[in-house]
Amino acid sequence: MNTRLTWICHGATAASRKALFPLDEPLEDKAVEEAGRMARLPHADRIVTSPALRARQTAAALGLEAEMEQRLADCDNGRWAGRSIAAIGTEEPENLVVWMSDPEAAPHGGESFLGLRRRVAGWMDEQSLLGGHVIAVTHPAVIRAATAHVLEAPLPSFWLIDVEPLAVVRMTSNGQRWSLRF
Repeated sequence: MNTRLTWICHGATAASRKALFPLDEPLEDKAVEEAGRMARLPHADRIVTSPALRARQTAAALGLEAEMEQRLADCDNGRWAGRSIAAIGTEEPENLVVWMSDPEAAPHGGESFLGLRRRVAGWMDEQSLLGGHVIAVTHPAVIRAATAHVLEAPLPSFWLIDVEPLAVVRMTSNGQRWSLRF
């Protein structure tokens, strides 16, 4: 069974502009406008969104009626949520190094990259069995995890994937394996 998966990254927030670990913040006004100007999306059999406000607002700005999917939630950054990477680097430099070098580590008390990748891969495998076209509005970390999963890339490659606000990433599955689609 063939499945098309269109990932859409949520629009910019104050946290993303300031390099903060995100909280459940709203989109910037400009991001709502930019999403509204995006090209019309093709028909989808299923439309889902992360439960986060910024993802739900992006889906609404795109004119999509989406169901919330908890497995598309952003990576849980634990006690670092709302704080800047610079502050973490100053206050917990050894924890930041561990977090950026060990995909299984979660020194912030949240979710590891390995945990995120497994969560996202499980959801993708489920979609592959259902077939059809799925649009998923979610977060950069989720899309990075999905991309690393599809490429069967080593977990540290997570850091080499940049997903901008409102980016669109397409993938397909033939029921056996996923592929990136450009």
